[in-house]
Amino acid sequence: MTRTPPVPLKAVLLNTPDIELWPGGLLRARSNGDARILSRARRVLRRKRDGTYLAADLAEGIQPLVPRLHREPGLDAALDLLDASPLHARNGIDHVGQLPLHRLQDRLDALGVDAEGYAQRTGLGLVAEPDWLAFAGFDRYRRALWLRIDAARAWLRMREAAVRDGIVLEAISGYRSHDYQLGIFVRKLARGLSVDEILRVNAAPGFSEHHGGCALDIGTPDEPPAEESFEATPAFGWLQANADGHGFAMSYPRGNPRGIVYEPWHWRFAG
Repeated sequence: MTRTPPVPLKAVLLNTPDIELWPGGLLRARSNGDARILSRARRVLRRKRDGTYLAADLAEGIQPLVPRLHREPGLDAALDLLDASPLHARNGIDHVGQLPLHRLQDRLDALGVDAEGYAQRTGLGLVAEPDWLAFAGFDRYRRALWLRIDAARAWLRMREAAVRDGIVLEAISGYRSHDYQLGIFVRKLARGLSVDEILRVNAAPGFSEHHGGCALDIGTPDEPPAEESFEATPAFGWLQANADGHGFAMSYPRGNPRGIVYEPWHWRFAG
């Protein structure tokens, strides 16, 4: 049997509570100036709250990409991490640590979500972010797909096995930070939805399985993303028959006790 080679560990996302450290070559340039700098960057510091590119690590040193970079919250922790040996090299090739649940209560308070009551009502637990994630290729939208190293390897092998059976699986979404999850709520609130309406579809920030880097939203070509109609596709039938053998399980079947709508597209690597 042909096996997918291990995910190249040079392509890793280093993670801090406020700032992500991206490997060079994986972020889209937003201007000609960005393009010139990003093409030479070894790492790019990206603000998690809104995706702003903060600085590039070049051979000649740190190149700021925003004014007053020195005032950026979390910058010292990100620069310390940049100067240190890689996390996976220090702690063992497959060791993944967890970030503290940084500022999470502030996010939940801003939404009016009582964390304790929400956890009791849904049975969902808080999910910490990994301190590094592996590059697992690209999703449907050509965005970098980040997963825990074990989930990344399992996903690539499962996708390859599906191809051998004539099935194409596409990643729609993988790792999402607490800040990204909050952004989903902010955008939907701006469209007029209530927090309760959003919670029926999206877990509260800090409670999504996507935070841990082991959850994937999966689709297939010519099928809209994250729609119940996915269950009628050959891809979903293949997942039902084969995902368990690759360590993946559907998190939210019909009638699940979490109060989350049926999500045939959402699968989590459990090992």
